[in-house]
Parts: sequence; C-alpha cells; structure tokens
Amino acid sequence: MNRRQFLRSGSAVLALPFLEALAPRIARGASAPTPPKRMVCIMTNTGMIAENFFPKQAGKAFEPSRYLAHLEAVRGRYSVMNGLSHPDNSGGHVVEKSFLTGARFPSSAVFKNSISIDQLAAESLGHHTRFPFLALGVNGQHDGLLSVSRDGVFIPPELSPAKVYQRLFTPDTAAESEQRMREIGQRVSTLDFVNEKAQRLSRNLGAEDRARLDQYLTSVRELEQRLEQARVWQQREKPRVAVPQPQDILDNTQDVDRARLMYDMTLLALQSDSTRIVTLYLNPLEVLVKLPGVSDRTHTLTHHGNEPEKLEQLAKVEEAGLKNLGRFLAGLVAVNEGGSSLLDDTAVLFGSNMSNGSNHSNVNLPIILAGGSFKHGQHLQFDLKNNTPLCNLFVSMLQHMGVERDAFSTSTGTLTGLEMA
Repeated sequence: MNRRQFLRSGSAVLALPFLEALAPRIARGASAPTPPKRMVCIMTNTGMIAENFFPKQAGKAFEPSRYLAHLEAVRGRYSVMNGLSHPDNSGGHVVEKSFLTGARFPSSAVFKNSISIDQLAAESLGHHTRFPFLALGVNGQHDGLLSVSRDGVFIPPELSPAKVYQRLFTPDTAAESEQRMREIGQRVSTLDFVNEKAQRLSRNLGAEDRARLDQYLTSVRELEQRLEQARVWQQREKPRVAVPQPQDILDNTQDVDRARLMYDMTLLALQSDSTRIVTLYLNPLEVLVKLPGVSDRTHTLTHHGNEPEKLEQLAKVEEAGLKNLGRFLAGLVAVNEGGSSLLDDTAVLFGSNMSNGSNHSNVNLPIILAGGSFKHGQHLQFDLKNNTPLCNLFVSMLQHMGVERDAFSTSTGTLTGLEMA
C-alpha cells in the first residue's frame, strides 16, 4: 500500500494509526517508528467501597476484588494501589480541585491551585497533535474539575460526545476555518504587542527584575510557538473514521451509557492520534443511576450509614463504573500498533478524590494504573496511616510520557514498586 493513497499533499497530512499494510514499506528503513506515548486520567467523584475495590492480598498473587473482577480481560496489564493520597488535602468533595495537581489545602478560603499533570504534559508534547489535550466530562461539575492551567484556572470539560466527535472528525466549513485562523492571528498580534512593550521595559529594569521579565517572555515565546502550530494544524485535513457520530443521551439517569460514549470518544481520539492526553471527569453524584435494584441518588447512597441495602445499591453503581473501565481498557488492547497495543503505549489512571464517601475521607485513595511503560499485575500497598504522595505516581507517569521531570507538586520521587517495563 502506497502512502500517496493517503497523503494527497504536504498541506493535507492525515494522522494515521498504525497500519499493517504500511509495515513492509516502513521495514525497509532502519527501523519501524516507535508508537507515541499517551496518557488518560479518569476520576470519579464518589469514592469506592474499599472492601469491594481493594484486593485482600498485596503483591502479584492477589485475588481480584468484586470490582476488579471486571478487569479480568486485562489482568496483568494494570496495577491497583492502596495507601496513596495528597498531603494536606482534606475536605471531602472539595478535594476534587486538586486531584491532578496535588495542591495543598484545597478547602482553604485563600486556596490557589497549581498546574495539573495533564496540562504539564501538554505543554511539552501537545504540539505533536491537532489537539494538545482533551478535557471531557460526564454530568458536569460538582466542586471541582480535573484539568488546571499553569495559572490555576480550571479548564471546563466538554460534556457532549457529539461535539467531541465533531471537533475530532467533522471538517470545518470555509467560514469556520477562516474564523479560526482570524482568532489565531489576533492572538499572535496581541503577543507581538506585549513582546514589543516588554522589550522596551526591559531596558529600564535592574538585573533581578530583568530575569523575571525574561522568564515571562520565555512563556510568551512558547505560546507563540503553540499558536503557530495551531495555524499549521488548521490547514490540515482532519482524520476520517468509519464510526458514525454518536447521539448525545440527554437523560442523566442513563449515566452508565453516557460514560460509555465518552470512553468511546477517548478511544477514537487516541487511535486517530488527534491527541495523546485526555482527562475524563465522571460525576454520578447527584444522579439516580438507572440500574436494576438502584432506587436512590448516588450521593444519598454514599452516606449509607452501613445499611446493607444502601451499600448494595451503591456497589451496583460503582461496579457499573468499573465495567465501563474494563470495556475501555479492552478496547485499547484491541488496537494493534505493530508489536504492541494501544494500551501498552497509554498510561491510564483511574481513581477518586475520596476513599470513603460516607465520611468524606481523602486518604487511602482507590487508584488503578493500567497500561503504559510499566510492569503490572500487582497490588501495591503502602502505609495506610502515613500515605505515600499520589504525586509520586504522577512523576512516574510523566516519565512514561518522556517528560523529563523528577518532581511534581508534593512528590518525593517516583512511585516505589512501580517499575518501567
């Protein structure tokens, strides 16, 4: 198969997934291209019933818990972790704000957030794809969101699978493309103006202030480069897929199906290499999830008071969430990238900002890491009284992505026991 069948011209490059038909032609060169590394961060804001989530045994010989039984199709491709949390993070639901940032004291009246792990990765790697990152969500906002800019500003997630599909795959009209190019041009002009004024100001500053201004101008130049890259991507065709555009489900009681659609959009975005960084915010909290045997809102069920009936209803809601995760991970495994699967090249974090929704505990968080450049198939149990910083895991994930960092937020290093494959 000839690449010219796909690439019509230099200005219409399509981001292709790995294709077996191209492998022989690639193989004539020095080596086949290495698939890119990717990252998906998923958070559900309800916590998890610990005995249904965590295995009883630590190490590699663990028996899957009730929830983890739904990940059996990817056994050996994930690790479950207990004893992780963010230092100085308490306040129940409000800790959503810092799940991917690790910023301290999120319940404080003067709290200022910091950059999230996905945005840090996007700053380094986002220029490789049309979309530096995707922030997605199901059922909107509660007390916090996942993606946070370097300035500590939340990035609202897209809640419509149909709109995600359109952004990824529907060609822009001439008017839309022209408008987008005009917006980019306006932002570039603004930066040019700022740059010129700053250069004039620099002549009258002392050494210390000049150093601060140089750091600021470096950020401006990086933004200029990202805008230029956005201009290039705007002139390229979007990838084409055989999958039809999904229909949004407006009934929020169908939370399980709504989440499944957003997982499907995540898979398509990664498979088409439209982006390599995705966050997915799952919020079933105020929803009466339509499942057999469930008759109350999830939030009410999390405050179960250890009543067996409420505990079982909550377990059904949480179990449905793990089934969706298992389906998504199996979908990543099914995508061949030439000697590896899409899951092998994608680090998928799944967890919650709370461990126990009943008492709003923010320690011993339920955490799963699947895929990526790691040796898996284990239950890593850390100190349940003096937790290991969750940000240690984030450092390991950043290194998987090729981001050269040995620290992030409250980390004390990489995560002990999680080895690179």
